[in-house]
Amino acid sequence: MKKVLTIAGSDCSGGAGIQADIKTMSAHGVYAMSVIVSVVAENTFEVVSIEDLPDKIIKDQIDCIYNDMGTDAVKIGMLSNKRIMSCVRDKLLEYKPENVVLDPVMYAKHGACLMQEDAIDLLIEDLIALCTCITPNIPEAERISGMKINGVDDMKKAAVIIRDMGAQYVLVKGGHHVGDAIDILYDGENFHEFVNEKIDTKNTHGTGCTLSSAIASNLALGKSIYDAVKLSKEYITNAIKHDLHIGKGNGPTNHFYKFFEGELKNE
Repeated sequence: MKKVLTIAGSDCSGGAGIQADIKTMSAHGVYAMSVIVSVVAENTFEVVSIEDLPDKIIKDQIDCIYNDMGTDAVKIGMLSNKRIMSCVRDKLLEYKPENVVLDPVMYAKHGACLMQEDAIDLLIEDLIALCTCITPNIPEAERISGMKINGVDDMKKAAVIIRDMGAQYVLVKGGHHVGDAIDILYDGENFHEFVNEKIDTKNTHGTGCTLSSAIASNLALGKSIYDAVKLSKEYITNAIKHDLHIGKGNGPTNHFYKFFEGELKNE
């Protein structure tokens, strides 16, 4: 059985972070493992507090994985500060895992800042170069590339800038734009557009976590980057279509829609 590790923050509401990653990986038939770097007290409409874990426990968790099970892919999510990011960077350099997917989580769905400025600088300087694929949304791609994005052409320009920072592949997600959800995958030579209908729902909590975890799972299963993104886009689109009406704000997607076909909805 293929093994996928998520390194990210814990979301007590279950819609994003480590919890969403584990659900997504399990739905793809891979063995999910986790390294928690922060504990986030949040729900569907607000982030109340964030408690970052000490260096030692972060490093010990990663060592435990690689001293025993190993990985076929790694998904990296929220790394809130420079200290945590340095820990993760050092362990990536030590173990050199294959198929590293980085979701550069900077903002919560309702706007709360989840990454400090000095951490963003370290991400640009060091972490991106250690990744197979980075999956920024529009605001994140703007911050990393240093340019304003107003359409597909700008998404492509930003992807080129970000890939020059060292990642093998860049997937710029266009879900923040009006109209169809257009994502751009750049492999260093060609641009690939993935167009999916934009679903009219507020229940999109954890979509970035879910997509990146799906990509990591598909890479672990031996898919090419193009097929991994294509299959993952189909998965997240259906998870949103079968969204769960849970909570007062941006509710979660249905990670197990294939098994329940929307029956978990609260009517």
